[in-house]
Amino acid sequence: MNATESTSTRPYLIRALYEWCTDNGLTPYVAVRVDDSVQVPREYVNDGEIVLNISYDATSALQLGNDFIEFKARFGGKPREILVPVGRVIAIYARENGQGMAFPPPVDNLVGGAQPQGLSVPVSAPAELSQVPPVVAAPSASPADDRVVHLVPGESTAGDGGDGGDGNPPRPSPSGGGSRPALKRVK
Repeated sequence: MNATESTSTRPYLIRALYEWCTDNGLTPYVAVRVDDSVQVPREYVNDGEIVLNISYDATSALQLGNDFIEFKARFGGKPREILVPVGRVIAIYARENGQGMAFPPPVDNLVGGAQPQGLSVPVSAPAELSQVPPVVAAPSASPADDRVVHLVPGESTAGDGGDGGDGNPPRPSPSGGGSRPALKRVK
């Protein structure tokens, strides 16, 4: 078996980071790029993405399979069945400190934030849901070009030293700041 015939490492990494979060008392969140194959409440989708709390306390019947993440959860008090293809997960991280992993975006995550045709989702979400901004890939000669993505607080600005402009990776701000982590591409 060679690399092209082997199964994806994404579901294994998702399960490993989920277990790491729960073992350390952290809340695992997954950021998902939504399309017609993703079964989530569309009213909570923002800019074609949704962030889901997949902790034991927030879900029931959670199954982290090789092909799908399936669970039941309440949204606005209404029970919903959630089905997310593993290939649509763009990140898994701990809410409290932003540590986690981002994955290569699905094919439809085009430069400039273009939406795939046929996908119409509302762009408003309740304030209690954390939304991760889309990770936009710079054009490259190779689609398999690896890039490093760090999870950093969403409040970081270019002048605060948290952007990695000094050659060091961005650092999360001390806890207690109240900001939620967000994806930031480091080139």
